[in-house]
Amino acid sequence: MSFDNFYAIIPAGGVGTRLWPLSRKDHPKFLFDLLGQGQSMIQGTFRRLAAICGSDHIVVSTGAPHVEAVREQLPELASDAVFAEPLPRDSTAAIALATAVLARRHGDHIVVGSFAADHVIRDEDAFTTSVRQAVAAAEAGYVTTIGIAASRPSTAFGYIHQGRSLASEITGAPDARLVTEFVEKPDAVTAQAYLATGEYRWNAGMFVMRADTLLGCLKSYKPDLYSAIMDIAQAWDTNPESRQAALNEYWAGIEKIAFDYAVAEPLAAAGGVAVVPGGFGWDDIGDFNSIAALLPSSNRQNIKILGEADLVSYIDSAGDVVVPAAGRTIALLGVDDLVVVDTPDALLIAPRARSQDVKTMVSKLSGDGQDDIL
Repeated sequence: MSFDNFYAIIPAGGVGTRLWPLSRKDHPKFLFDLLGQGQSMIQGTFRRLAAICGSDHIVVSTGAPHVEAVREQLPELASDAVFAEPLPRDSTAAIALATAVLARRHGDHIVVGSFAADHVIRDEDAFTTSVRQAVAAAEAGYVTTIGIAASRPSTAFGYIHQGRSLASEITGAPDARLVTEFVEKPDAVTAQAYLATGEYRWNAGMFVMRADTLLGCLKSYKPDLYSAIMDIAQAWDTNPESRQAALNEYWAGIEKIAFDYAVAEPLAAAGGVAVVPGGFGWDDIGDFNSIAALLPSSNRQNIKILGEADLVSYIDSAGDVVVPAAGRTIALLGVDDLVVVDTPDALLIAPRARSQDVKTMVSKLSGDGQDDIL
């Protein structure tokens, strides 16, 4: 099976507030090299997908303020391959608009796949195998997700409950199974129970489907959103004035809703969602603890440094995560398991155990009127 009919959509949205003060509204996390690999998160995502379907089959949906940076980082993108959103409207609108425009360009039986800009994939050959099976299931009419093998009872991810095998129904997807339901982030006890059954996988938000399948679902489940998206799509490739007029008329009123809630969950209840396994080593970099898990240790004290290691000095300290982004020396004396992120205009110091709570601090700073540093 070839990927000639497959088009990849990269939704590049979200600020990444748990990675403040490194990630900001005007320079979000997908534009950073968070693992010290010489490429940003979106560059890594683009290269991985280009190896599957070619760079001319990839589009990016991002906020209007980030278009210039995205084009700078991805010069291979075609001139018509960036969808600039005037306002954030969550993943359903982003995926739907790109799909509707691609369907007008290439026909509504194309297969589209949505892959977030900020995920880490370790085994790219295994990833390609999973995408190949997902495309086969999508061509059979299913909205298909790639379920990640749950390596631990995580409370940070949603889960996919697998049902019966679909292997006999779908040629080219021997590992596909029906999705019985999507479940929200569980507590620790529930997560452990999920893991024990062997029937649950992590939901990474990767979805592959035929364009007509997705648009048909939206027409049924979210008719107002569907109508607005189709009107914008009709004007998109006519001329810049018509596109802008349609965006001005419809975009702000589009419902802000995640794809899982708008499409995946109700369609799963109707038996229309398939899952193929993803055993390729996956991580979602959501906070500084997750960065630390992926960075090599700088020393036997297990100190993790993102940036110039020569800027960090330590005595009797261990387990710290340090980002010396301000270019000045950070000296650690007798402190363990801290997050220290130093930027030119803001300094974050927190216990690693409270990495998830950085989002709460961002909310407080916003409430204090300090939006200029967010």
